[in-house]
Amino acid sequence: MVVIVGALLTFFLWGPNKIPELARALGRAKSEYSKAASEVEKLAKESMKPVEDTNPNTSDMIIEVAHQLGIVTEGKTRQEIADEIVTKKSV
Repeated sequence: MVVIVGALLTFFLWGPNKIPELARALGRAKSEYSKAASEVEKLAKESMKPVEDTNPNTSDMIIEVAHQLGIVTEGKTRQEIADEIVTKKSV
């Protein structure tokens, strides 16, 4: 009953010509939301990957600094390593 009343109210407020435009806009908004959500999920998964190369001779400055400070980097994400560097530097 609520759906029928909502549909009738929409029909009377915007008229039959505006309803397809509203549906298209709603579809585009849903598509943009889905695209953004998948991008955020992809970035979150990417940032949680553990560091594979713990060799201090690599070009990765975070790992080099961590090794200079005596921080073990094996099995940690870059964010975890960076957090430890900040903690160690502030002490």
